[in-house]
Amino acid sequence: MDRTLIETYSAPVPRYTSYPTAPHFNAAISATTYGSWLRALPEGASASLYVHIPYCDRLCWFCACHTKQTRRYDPVERYLKALNCEIDTTALLCGSRLIIRALHLGGGSPTMLTPTDLMSLGARLREKFSFAGDAEISVEIDPNDMDEARFDALAAIGMTRASLGVQDFDERVQKAINREQSFEQTKAVVDAVRTRGVRSVNLDMLYGLPHQTLASIVATTQKLLSLRPDRIALFGYAHVPWMKKHQTMIDEARLPDAVARLEQAAAAAELILAAGYEAVGMDHFALPSDSLAAAARSGTLRRNFQGYTTDQADALIGLGASSIGLLPHGYVQNMPATGEYERRVHSGGLATVRGFALSNADRMRAWVIERLMCDFAFSRCELLSRFGEPARAVITEAELLAAGDRDGIFARLGNRFVVTERGKPFVRSIAAHFDVYLGRGTARHSVAV
Repeated sequence: MDRTLIETYSAPVPRYTSYPTAPHFNAAISATTYGSWLRALPEGASASLYVHIPYCDRLCWFCACHTKQTRRYDPVERYLKALNCEIDTTALLCGSRLIIRALHLGGGSPTMLTPTDLMSLGARLREKFSFAGDAEISVEIDPNDMDEARFDALAAIGMTRASLGVQDFDERVQKAINREQSFEQTKAVVDAVRTRGVRSVNLDMLYGLPHQTLASIVATTQKLLSLRPDRIALFGYAHVPWMKKHQTMIDEARLPDAVARLEQAAAAAELILAAGYEAVGMDHFALPSDSLAAAARSGTLRRNFQGYTTDQADALIGLGASSIGLLPHGYVQNMPATGEYERRVHSGGLATVRGFALSNADRMRAWVIERLMCDFAFSRCELLSRFGEPARAVITEAELLAAGDRDGIFARLGNRFVVTERGKPFVRSIAAHFDVYLGRGTARHSVAV
């Protein structure tokens, strides 16, 4: 590890799950705007649904999601009534014309819902939208929520992919992030969903956590690999206490520095690759038979607010408080505050409060950044073919970046601009060179490594 190189390229930058990124969304995109965008979706368009459940029965201190802790279920019941209203309103605008290719239940903790409510939610979505026969149904699972009835409910709604957060199995690390979850609990969930026919299991790990060491992350990786998940996400902990106040519960003095973070990531990645997994993008791994690995090999990998995905749908429709959607016209985001979200949808409208209308220039830069994040490269000829003469400005930027590179992280190789092996840990920083909005506004981001 070259400390100087790491320090040079570890400055905070976005994670680029969208472009422009969410801090640049604006209030000019209203519920009225969103309604017109939904009505404009053509007959037979494909779509994915993301349903957000913004509640947990415990609050993990590392979490940067829009969620809140509750020990009572009645706020969840109230929220589900509003969510059902939003589903109905959205379906009236576009539901009969769309083919749903994927559904993702995220949070928060979707598995906090009672089995009855899980099945009711699944039934309502299928009643209001037309699901493809092979639609992927993925659910984020908190092992501490689970019992036999919930496993059966998830099977009843057709879950095809289960996603579990592991973070780190070391008890000291778990206590420091308020996320106690044993290996045995995790294994029990993996076994239970596989018994019920789930064909894909995704496990998430974090590096850069308080008290985390090379030894703890190696031990966690070895235990995780013993479960043979189909996909593994190896995320760097994003410490953003100015945005998520509960992260102030984490002792910053116990966080590893940028060099230690990269050493942890490299140690875990080495073990995962040695176990037969293929690298996907900057922080995912998949078995060669998994569709995510196939997409990475074929150059069809995508990136959205759920991370790396095979999703090729024409639209992503977000449902629930704070949910973000993407339509051909641009991005939309719902009201994050649950009370105001509920008021808006019960009044018969949508809950959109901000978004971003995409220009052709935005789409061009979004394509470049997505290809860098997914393929570590983009084609000069393909860029010109897709976007015409305006692409020459971006090509000039890429040529200048490659010509000025003295660290061996970005180069032009024939028709392609590529992130080198040396540069891959810093791909977010490289992508940031093509982000014309980054210097505007006051948004703060997590470190780049």
